[in-house]
Amino acid sequence: MNARKKTPAKLTADREIVITRVFDAPRELVWNAMTDSEQVAQWWGPNGFTTTIETMEVRTGGVWKHTMHGPDGTDYPNSSVFKEIVKPERIVYAHGGGKKGGPGAHFVATWTFGALSDKQTEVTIRMVFESAAERDHVVKEYGAIEGGKQTLARLAAYLPKMALDRKEFVITRSFDAPRELVFKAWTNPLHLAQWWGPRGFTNPVCEWDARRGGKIYDVMRTPDGIDYPMGGEFREVVEPERLVLMCGALDKNGKMLFEFLHTVTFAERNGKTTLTIKSHVIKTTAGADKYIGGFEVGMTQSLERLAEHLINVGKE
Repeated sequence: MNARKKTPAKLTADREIVITRVFDAPRELVWNAMTDSEQVAQWWGPNGFTTTIETMEVRTGGVWKHTMHGPDGTDYPNSSVFKEIVKPERIVYAHGGGKKGGPGAHFVATWTFGALSDKQTEVTIRMVFESAAERDHVVKEYGAIEGGKQTLARLAAYLPKMALDRKEFVITRSFDAPRELVFKAWTNPLHLAQWWGPRGFTNPVCEWDARRGGKIYDVMRTPDGIDYPMGGEFREVVEPERLVLMCGALDKNGKMLFEFLHTVTFAERNGKTTLTIKSHVIKTTAGADKYIGGFEVGMTQSLERLAEHLINVGKE
């Protein structure tokens, strides 16, 4: 009888480490915390460690160099190369590094980000070593399993702070559409009503007067029928290059809960448009944190809807 062929997982089971944790945060937020070097430095490493990042190029072939500083002053230099980036689902990198002056640890790490819901993300880290002996060495020498768990625990503690403390956001997206059309989609209420807001939202009221001093009033409705009114005004309109607008959520009395100042630029190249949104929180009130914390996820989903809308308009 022929032996049953081993699966890839069975082939590496004796030389891998797998750690999983569920986070109470949207997948986009967790992804950004792992791919933004300034944020990674805030939580990376076991308890008591700090991290200095020399470079972190999150792209296929990009280099990631950082040094972890242990509580006892020992430095742990690390160097990795990103092998695969599938936003916001998967990161694969080949790692080499270890204690300064000592042998390095070599493995391929795969981070997967699973969206359990709009508010929960499951992260799984799978590190495959060159041999079972090397795997056992890093577990014994560096406490790799416990260190990995502590690192993810630090990420879990950081995520709520990340959502509430950020006062500036930059989002960039490219569209396979001419600049004039993308600009129109941002300034014509008939277009805006089709894509503005997170997935599943509608805009039963969409009044955008795209001229300097023009008012904005929009009511976003959730799939379960809850209305979120928004107000604001245009500060600058330079067709088809640039928009500056202030807007924010309104409470039941029509007062602003917070204010964002958005600068939206439209750059065209070879018939395609690169859109960049720079958003600053300029005013907050009690109760605004949950809105600000979800801004980046909501805007990302809005731009995904805009991309779909532009495709449909192009077919007309």
